[in-house]
Amino acid sequence: MGQKVSDHLLARLREWGVERVFGYPGDGINGLLAAWERAGDQPRFVQARHEEMAAFEAVGYAKFSGRLGVCAATSGPGAIHLLNGLYDAKLDHVPVLAIVGQTARSAMGGAYQQEVDLHTLFKDVASEFVETVTVPEQLPNVLDRAVRTAYARRAPTAVIIHADVQDLDYSPPTHAFKMVPSSLDRSSWQAVPSDESLGRAADLLNAGEKVAMLVGQGAAGARHEVAQTAEVLGAGVAKALLGTDVLSDELPYVTGSIGLLGTRPSYEMMRDCDTLLTIGSNFPYSQFLPEFGAARAVQIEIDPHLAGLRYPYEVNLIGDARATLRRLLPLLNRKDKRGWQSEVIAGVERWKEVMARRAAVSADPVNPEYVARAASPLLPDDTIVTSDSGSVANWYARHITMRGTMRGSLSGTLATMGCGVPYAIGAKFAHPDRPVVALVGDGAMQMNGMAELITIAKYQHQWEDPRLVVAVWNNRDLNQVTWEMRAMSGSPQFLPSQELPDVSYAAFGRLVGLTGIRVEKAEDVEGAWREALAAKGPTVLEFLTDPAVPPIPPHADWDQVEATAAAIIKGDTDRRGVLRQGIKAKIQDFLPGGPKKSDDTHAAEGGK
Repeated sequence: MGQKVSDHLLARLREWGVERVFGYPGDGINGLLAAWERAGDQPRFVQARHEEMAAFEAVGYAKFSGRLGVCAATSGPGAIHLLNGLYDAKLDHVPVLAIVGQTARSAMGGAYQQEVDLHTLFKDVASEFVETVTVPEQLPNVLDRAVRTAYARRAPTAVIIHADVQDLDYSPPTHAFKMVPSSLDRSSWQAVPSDESLGRAADLLNAGEKVAMLVGQGAAGARHEVAQTAEVLGAGVAKALLGTDVLSDELPYVTGSIGLLGTRPSYEMMRDCDTLLTIGSNFPYSQFLPEFGAARAVQIEIDPHLAGLRYPYEVNLIGDARATLRRLLPLLNRKDKRGWQSEVIAGVERWKEVMARRAAVSADPVNPEYVARAASPLLPDDTIVTSDSGSVANWYARHITMRGTMRGSLSGTLATMGCGVPYAIGAKFAHPDRPVVALVGDGAMQMNGMAELITIAKYQHQWEDPRLVVAVWNNRDLNQVTWEMRAMSGSPQFLPSQELPDVSYAAFGRLVGLTGIRVEKAEDVEGAWREALAAKGPTVLEFLTDPAVPPIPPHADWDQVEATAAAIIKGDTDRRGVLRQGIKAKIQDFLPGGPKKSDDTHAAEGGK
């Protein structure tokens, strides 16, 4: 039997080193599915419950493996469903390839079933490369360019194949006019800035007395060099959410995350510094950077199209973070005065005390901050942590201590709900020998996380390390939006949009064959985490948490707390609880010493 186009496509993916394709079947890719059967399921087809989840799983796989994530979907609705996951890849700069079916060529233009203009559909999300294969000879160059472009541009690309073309006999491009042969090799390359620009950057950094560093996911391969730079410059280091795993939080000068979900020491360091060095980050919220003109600044960015954004940088070093820092470090003078870095370290220590006190504040029934704080020291040093969007992202950013070889990520720029569980599935396929923990709110679980528990149950026996913990904060509220309404719009909670049905996620997990643990009291939180992390298979760990505990921004002052309180008094359904918890949480910023013991504080007795 001769090789069909679909057979060659899978063979070419294998040659590119693709081991997994996350997808969902449909008749628009029937030719591909038949080829998968003939190929002995190589590369492995991982069946999600929905095409959007397949795309998210490909993103999670790519983020945590450093390799190309691949997803597949049928024509029409299947292709449409991929979009949100692919936009997540686009905005977070992740290499993902979408393979999409299309209506047969003979039916195109005939208002046929599932006929959608896929080029128009994908032209924005896959703007770096989207092409349709219409003849067999076209396949190699289209697929190879899609793979190379995804890697080089760190972006999603799309290859569309008509259903009838999938079943044609494959014939390679010939040595002839209007034929485009192709090749497989993707040799590594490394961009470095000029010596002149490195010299200007070094002069600027050497002149600074209060240096702040901001690192993002682009610095992930330069952990040692980033730490060495901070040591030489006597700097503090803040981390964008996509760069939480760039440096260990156990380093004393690491101030943690930055922004609305960030820490007070990160906010204060940016406010007070006179020099800024940004490495591999396009953190979007410029109000959390130094006041314009208050600090001199240098940026290291591999993509020239993204350089110079967010702040008036004097020097934009275009290059790979590791290679650039290795060339920059010999030009930097070690700062003898360490007063600034000592000030940063003192701020970090104060913040840790504040966060410990906030987590220790009593709540009804469980403080959501305590759930994350209790988990942090129990997580193995090689854990991969994924976080969904929503209030849970606050607790991930502020309470999970990155250390060892831990990895962590979330939907950074798109900030889409529903990524936490599929990211964890992708991470598990990327690293089947490592524990994975997903931190998820009940809104995201109801949106799509519950369905993907079925995917976890289906594939759990293929993972060398059986631990995959889906931790659910069940507060019956779309909590982040509720708090944004209160703090930003001056509006009380609007129950018809915010209130969620109370679902037993642990019971649902047990229903599909997973371990399910439900926690309703603070004293049971730590024991539940220990049980889940020691389980012989995936676990759904459900915590009933208090929606009145506020995700207070790091720069919030008493005036902002009072403004929020005034909005709540207008008619919030939980006004007494919200005011009580908000005041209890904010007052921890001002208390000296350890947690204040009272009848109203459990002081984390259940976590001892």
